[in-house]
Amino acid sequence: MSGVSKAMSKFRLAVVQLAVTKVKSDNLQRACSLVKEAAGQGAKVVVLPECFNSPYGTGFFAEYAEKIPGESTQALSEAAKESAVFLVGGSIPEEDGGKLFNTCSVFGPDGKILVKHRKIHLFDIDVPGKIRFQESETLSPGCSLSMFETPFCKVGVGICYDMRFAELAQIYARKGCQLLVYPGAFNMTTGPAHWELLQRARAVDNQVYVATASPARDETASYVAWGHSTVVNPWGEVITKAGSEESVVYADIDLQYLSDVRQQIPITTQRRNDIYSVSAVNEG
Repeated sequence: MSGVSKAMSKFRLAVVQLAVTKVKSDNLQRACSLVKEAAGQGAKVVVLPECFNSPYGTGFFAEYAEKIPGESTQALSEAAKESAVFLVGGSIPEEDGGKLFNTCSVFGPDGKILVKHRKIHLFDIDVPGKIRFQESETLSPGCSLSMFETPFCKVGVGICYDMRFAELAQIYARKGCQLLVYPGAFNMTTGPAHWELLQRARAVDNQVYVATASPARDETASYVAWGHSTVVNPWGEVITKAGSEESVVYADIDLQYLSDVRQQIPITTQRRNDIYSVSAVNEG
């Protein structure tokens, strides 16, 4: 394999499906505890869910928002360093310059922040009789791509609604990402309809691994998350999937398998760049 030794071609990924409460300190403590648990099971990359430190909802974002660095990111930095893992810190409501963002911070095994992804596509939907949600009522969108390097592979980051946009995944894959991670909280309408379908589509379209981390389902919350955090392989197969309750699920990422899939169905070399292209206009 190009640039990847046999020892580095496999690594364990953990997805933490956290039960989020209204008590921020409890959420942080529980998240850090589960990161440690995941590392104890051999995980080298750990992913937390969207909005892991606060309830999800436009009425909560301002109340729970923090600067970065701040309380939540400091806790994640220490957790990453303590367990020597790459930690994709789900997302938190971030306050910066009077604006609020839905932001994912990624930390290296030394505890240093590697990248900060502000959700690019805001979740503004209206399905009559089922769900209406407008993130743009309180949040501002991010404006940049977010990727980070590990000793295993390059990783692309999106948050929830970002996953619906195939172009983002295509650009990440074109830039060498072999794993895409999407902390996300789909709901009881979009979850059963599209959650797994979108992950499998992004994975098979780009011949990459795709991982999602959802909060656990809380039927009493104002916004009920679907759960079912998942990892999909480059063949489009679901290789691990959580239920609706709090749990940590694991997947062994095999980059040699990814390479084999790309050789068997070589779409990466068969693209008609003379007819079409997908490109980044602003990489941030």
